[in-house]
Parts: sequence; structure tokens; C-alpha cells
Amino acid sequence: MSDKDAHADAPSHDGSGSYGTHGTHGSGRHVHYEVDTHSLASDEDMRELEVTFDPTSPYRRKSSLVPNDTHHPHIAGQHLKKPFSSDCLVHQLLESHKLGGLSRHSPAKHEDVSHELGLNSYVEPKGNSERRTRVSERMSLIESESDDSSASGQIDEQSWKTEVIKSRSELDLAGQEHESIHSRLLTKKQLTEMAWGVRELSRRLGMVRLKFKVENIFLLTKVYDEDLIPKTRELAKWLLSKDRDMRYTIYIQDTLKENKHFDMVGLIDELRSEYIEAGELDKGAPVEAMSRRIRFWTEDMCRRRPHTFDFILTLGGDGTVLYASWLFQRIVPPVLSFALGSLGFLTKFDFNEYQQSLNTAFTDGVTVSLRLRFEGTVMRSQERKNSLESDHEVNGNNVPPKRDLVEELIGEEKDDDHTHKPDGTYEILNEIVVDRGPNPTLANIEVFGDDEHFTSVLADGVCVSTPTGSTAYNLAAGGSLCHPENPVMLVTAICAHTLSFRPIILPDTIVLRLGVPYDARTSSWASFDGRKRVELQPGDYVTISASRFPFASVQPQGRRSEDWVNSISGKLGWNTRQKQKNEGYKKWDK
Repeated sequence: MSDKDAHADAPSHDGSGSYGTHGTHGSGRHVHYEVDTHSLASDEDMRELEVTFDPTSPYRRKSSLVPNDTHHPHIAGQHLKKPFSSDCLVHQLLESHKLGGLSRHSPAKHEDVSHELGLNSYVEPKGNSERRTRVSERMSLIESESDDSSASGQIDEQSWKTEVIKSRSELDLAGQEHESIHSRLLTKKQLTEMAWGVRELSRRLGMVRLKFKVENIFLLTKVYDEDLIPKTRELAKWLLSKDRDMRYTIYIQDTLKENKHFDMVGLIDELRSEYIEAGELDKGAPVEAMSRRIRFWTEDMCRRRPHTFDFILTLGGDGTVLYASWLFQRIVPPVLSFALGSLGFLTKFDFNEYQQSLNTAFTDGVTVSLRLRFEGTVMRSQERKNSLESDHEVNGNNVPPKRDLVEELIGEEKDDDHTHKPDGTYEILNEIVVDRGPNPTLANIEVFGDDEHFTSVLADGVCVSTPTGSTAYNLAAGGSLCHPENPVMLVTAICAHTLSFRPIILPDTIVLRLGVPYDARTSSWASFDGRKRVELQPGDYVTISASRFPFASVQPQGRRSEDWVNSISGKLGWNTRQKQKNEGYKKWDK
């Protein structure tokens, strides 16, 4: 690695999620996340991604060798204005998977009844109308060629392997500003198409191993756990050792720089001595020759430049994995988690075998599972000046009229764009909870789904969980257990003051809204994965929708469904009871 390659001075990212492509380092080419404005549309800028079908995959059936005759959705006649190229490994595969289906089928003539069914209307009614116009111009109208989903077979292996390694210049599905569009602003059809694409890609990724060149590795651990810091140091030393085929650059949390247990100065001296003894480093070489391969990440760097990292390694429990999801609010590099916590539903690898696990991952490739994340946006109520002025003219007083949250969201007043404004958007992996917080009284929560008012809830709170989070707060609140591959949203009341509220499971194509009515006695609080906690005043609400940025989790080889069942059985004691005795029993004599 040259001095230029060793520096982390990647061009800054504007926070909108729009990224360019990265140039090659030398002759090697691989999927990378850094930005290089000098190379934008050339095939040479696409680093090599090797896709290998796993012969041991339980999902690989004979039908995987049969061409798929199913009609795929296509992009209707609108032209996209600006080119967009994603540097995210997951989104590259998703975009190429879509285009691969589009390229094989000619557009079919059919009648578009989407307007009749209301599928082109935005499910989030509050926002700037001018921005909606710009969004509708920039976004393509997605139409379905056929409703026939019963066709069997899958796209053949060679075809799909070709699709997923197409150059970024062929992956221009949306404008450069498309990354900044929140999923709550998509039409029902666009949200359904997005969710379908992620599910389909996740299913296909379960049949393959992805092998790509790794250079920059992100290490995440519990910096306050004295037992884990020595293990993190051991892993860092192994990655930086002269015995590795690749000269990795590792990124550790900046708080470890002065940590006496990590002992960064001592680690650099040990590595330097190792390289000098092997003859790979001169004795007079400066310390910077080794220290520049150890960098420090910050939360701001994770949010603004996630494309800097090729791979994430976590050492801890499920909370550490959740922290990784929280750090990377948009693009998430593949995450390989070592089990060093308590339960470990998300940590699938044994740290005692980390050398074998990493060698296999970097040499033979990895199997990636895409876990559904939610996008939650806080919407703040605004004062309605126009209503106050009209009321003054009619009634001759300055008393504002009583406001109704249900009317503003789904009633006659829903077209008023000035009642609410967004105040923060968060990507979560487990759950979004709206609860009573420190208030001694029950929370009053209105629940909406798309353009319908579902119910009013009097309870300690409402938990909206992803399938991944079904074994967390959702489980404690009495919700259903759900396999992480299910594309659903789990809604569970927390200590509801009623005998009839049962947990419900909704499709991930719905946009949920949980709001505090204007006549509520107290405010409520919204919690996002237990990290960000925001107070909701009467009139405020939270939108919850499927995120366009799934969580890419590296899975060990084997049966994922069987692994999940073993997890809930072994860690939670699911359906565990004493076996019924059968000794001494025989048929009755007739």
C-alpha cells in the first residue's frame, strides 16, 4: 500500500447519501465505498466483485438453474434527470438486480390503473408541496407488468453473476438527490417496489458467497469493558501482522488512543519489531510507517463517510451490533459479529475461532443476510397562522380553534402542508417505542396506517418492532416471535388499559404513524433503538416505514432458519418443558 493509499482523507460527503465511484488502487479492483470525483462512469472504476454460488445452501434448488419467466416491474416512460451511482455493496447488488430483470423483458402493454387504486398517492400527507413536485419529477413511476406471482423458477446462475458485477455506469436508476429522499415520501407503489427488491435480493444472497477485496476494517467494541479491550488489541495485532496477505488499515474508536489496556504505543512497537525481524521494514524507518495503518473513527465520520470502510467487525453482544446500526444511519458495510455478550441473537461467530473465521471470510467470501430496518421521523406540530386569522375575522377573538390530529392527518385538513414539519430522521434495527416517559399517567396515542386511523391506545406505550427486534422489547411486551426474514412490522401495546388489544403484524409496505392527540393530558416520548429519546408534545407524531438501507449481516455457513430456532430455544427456552413419561403405560385390555 502506498502512502497515498494509507491516508484516510477521503473526499467529504454531504450527508445526503449521494456517493460517487472510487478509482482503483494499482491493478487490483474491488467494491469500495470511497469517493473519487475523477472517475465517475468508467468500467475500469468498478473494482472486482466475485459472486460464488454456495453448493451447500439450503435455498438452492433445482429451479435455480431454470430461467425465470416471471414478469418483473419496469420503469415507466419518465426519464431520470441526473445519474446516480451507489458505492454501497448492498445497493450495487440491489440496483443491478433490478436492472438485470428489466433488461431481459420488453415493456408489456397494459392499462395503468394505479391512479384508480390510489397507489400513486403519497402516504405521508404532511410536507412541502413544492418538494413533492420535485420528488415526483425526479422519481420514476414504477408499474407492474403482471400480477402473476405463481411462476416458478429463478434466474439462472450465470445471468445473475453477470448482473451483480456490472459497472456503476449501468446502475443509474435515480438522480443524485434520490439518496436523500426518505421512504415515508415514497408512493405506495414505490414503497412496495423498494421492499420487494430488498426481499428478493436478500433471498438470492442466501444462495451465494460474496468475495471482495478488503482494505479498510472498522473495529467496534465496548470501550468501557476491560475484558474486551485486550481481545480487541489481539484482533488488531493479528490483522496488522506481517503474515496477512493484505496490508489492512484498521479503524478503532478514538477513545482507545489513550487507553492503557489497549496500549497503542506498545502495539505499534511490537508490530514494528515483527516487521524489522522479518526484513520487511528497515530499522531506520519512521514509526509513522506502521502507525498510519491504525486510524481512529468518530461518529461523525460514520455518518458522513460510511463508504470509507469495507468491513465491520464487532466484539460484544447484540447491543454492540445495534450500536453499529446506529452509527451507520445510511449505508452499512457488511458486519461480522463475534459473540462476546449475553444472549447473542445477532452475534453468530465464536471469538476463539476468529482467525479461521476471518481467513474464510476474506479468502472464500461471505454470505450476507439483509435485515430489515425502519426509518423513523419525528414530525412537529406547527402553529396555523391562516386558521388563527380566519377565526379572528369570524369570531372577533384571538382564541385559536381546537385542532384534531385525526383530521389533520387523514381528514379534510390533510392537504394543509403547514401543520407539521420534520424534526429528525433515524434508522433503527430493533424497535421504535412511543411511551409515557416519566409521566405518572397513561399515554394517549393515536395509531395510523397509511391513510387510515387504526385505533386510539391508552397504555404505557406502543412498541413497533422489526422482525430482528421481535426477541427484544417486543417479546417483553407480549408480542409475537418473528423470523428475521419476514417482511413485517410488529405492533404491540405496552400494558394497555383494555382487555381487547392484541398484538398485530402488518406488512412492511405500510407507513405507520404514532401521534399524541392535541387533547392529551401529557406529552409522550419516542425512543429509537433505546438510544435517541425525544419528547412528543400534543400534536406531534412519528412516522415509521421500511428503510431503504437494510442492515448487511454476515452469516456463518449453514441453515439460517434452523439457527434462529436453535437460538430462541437455547437462549429463551422456547417451548421447554419436562418430557412426558411413557414408561409403564400399555393398551387397555378389551
